[in-house]
Amino acid sequence: MGVKDNVEAEISKMGEEKKEQILQNFNHFKGYLADKVEKGESLGLSDEQLAKTTAFIANYLSRNEEPRNREQYLLQELWDSGSKEEQHTLAHMLLKMVRQA
Repeated sequence: MGVKDNVEAEISKMGEEKKEQILQNFNHFKGYLADKVEKGESLGLSDEQLAKTTAFIANYLSRNEEPRNREQYLLQELWDSGSKEEQHTLAHMLLKMVRQA
């Protein structure tokens, strides 16, 4: 099972209440992502693998979830307006942001 499969499995088993709790507050969202990045690093994932996973999650959120706050709205607007290369760069920037959280 690959990283994308693991991410899809975790998203699908996450209840709506849990998802809402994570997405409602931007600081909770960053903390949740920071925790997942730490777990990925402990599994030996490279920055590139983490960025690709971040991009996968960002694509999922952009297609399937409405932004819950202005920060998420801005991220979605940036994501949706960017090229694949710009999205990849934004994924790296998101990793950097949550590592500093």
